[in-house]
Amino acid sequence: MTDVRGDSSPSDRRPNESWESLTERRIREAMAEGAFESLSGFGQPIPGIDEPPDENWWIKEKLKREEITALPPILQARLEVEKTRERIGQMTSEIAVRSLLEKLRETVKRAHFAHQPGPADGISPIDVEAELTRWREGQT
Repeated sequence: MTDVRGDSSPSDRRPNESWESLTERRIREAMAEGAFESLSGFGQPIPGIDEPPDENWWIKEKLKREEITALPPILQARLEVEKTRERIGQMTSEIAVRSLLEKLRETVKRAHFAHQPGPADGISPIDVEAELTRWREGQT
């Protein structure tokens, strides 16, 4: 039988020792060996410990970790337009800006034809040339 530490030896439970005492002893031994010191987050506060309890915390964490959005496609595209416009303002290569705007145009196009509910008038199609002209003016 494999014990808590992964050893294949028989249980090292002492006579008249409760399972709780055995568990506490093994934790103390592991701490003395430094088994917990290389864990991620060691010595840091638990994230969200001071926030009010939320029964859906695990769903929100999964969505954040997996980078899944719950927004309708048209609203997600609107958010992407805002982020892209901020990003291209800091870029210096016209080729990179054009490439990013082309990707954005496709994202907006897919959002318009998505079969998911959302606002009907979410965003206008992207005019890459007009956006490039605006970017060039901002570069001077």
